[in-house]
Amino acid sequence: MDSKNFVLLAIQTLGCTQKELALKLGVSPAQITKWKSGEHMSLEMEKQFRLLSGIGDRDPNVVALTGGIEQADKWEKLTKHLAEVALDSAETGYVTYPLADESELLCWSTLDTLNELGVEIPKTFPEQLDFDYCAEDFDGIKDRIECMYRENIYSSLIYSAYLALNDVYGFYAAYISEIMDHGDMELMGSPADNIEACLLNLAFCKVGADNEMLPHFSDFKYNTLKDYKAWIEIVKNYAFNNNIPLRAELMNLILCDHDDLGHEAEAESLGFNTSRLHPDIYMNEILQSHRVLHQVLPVICKKLGITEDELKLDSSKLYLK
Repeated sequence: MDSKNFVLLAIQTLGCTQKELALKLGVSPAQITKWKSGEHMSLEMEKQFRLLSGIGDRDPNVVALTGGIEQADKWEKLTKHLAEVALDSAETGYVTYPLADESELLCWSTLDTLNELGVEIPKTFPEQLDFDYCAEDFDGIKDRIECMYRENIYSSLIYSAYLALNDVYGFYAAYISEIMDHGDMELMGSPADNIEACLLNLAFCKVGADNEMLPHFSDFKYNTLKDYKAWIEIVKNYAFNNNIPLRAELMNLILCDHDDLGHEAEAESLGFNTSRLHPDIYMNEILQSHRVLHQVLPVICKKLGITEDELKLDSSKLYLK
């Protein structure tokens, strides 16, 4: 997509035709067409397009989607501010690295996800959100800050997704990342590699709803959860084949709401799970069930008047034949 938007922005800025752009760059019109179709562009050619379009180091995708350099800068400023506030609110014990990213990747990922959800990004930045978020006169912006977090349809949704990202990323960091990084690194480069990369999509699934603002939400959520189920199955199978204990049900990443995921991650980071009888979540459940059985069975027998002699087990029947 970079190549396509580089071409579109250059033509728009210069007010020229595709043929005139080709002459200016010293390439054939056919090459311009290939770039518009998404063909890879060399770094040297990217530099030329950045100069021609005047976008500097900005992400061409963000500039194209938002309608111009000024609008792109404002969206970048907004997403960065919301990310910083959300990051400060994290309680999982793990750093949500996507929110701490200094590049424009988070801004583009956010806007691209909104686009997939069917949100139309306005070509004029919302006036409600166009102010200094860090102004010293807080009383003067208090109402606008409140609007940004709770009322504006764009910023409130983005902020909610970033808060949810804290929780889903925390769960990933607590229970999945170490399996991904296991010795032979077999999972790296596999479809499971997408688990971390697409967590923002999953976060939007946790906080979104099927409404007029998000007309594509149902399809987006269905496809996202379907992909995650397949990716997590890969991780679980790998863990089973390599005798790696699972300290949580990994499918909870898609089954549970983000608050529950955050609490699970926090418990792991604080060491509350070290008291488990067994490091594997499934074996731990079996052992806990046995402990319950040992406590409950004598009471049941007493109620029914069953003696120890009557309850004596034939151990030979406990083995497979």
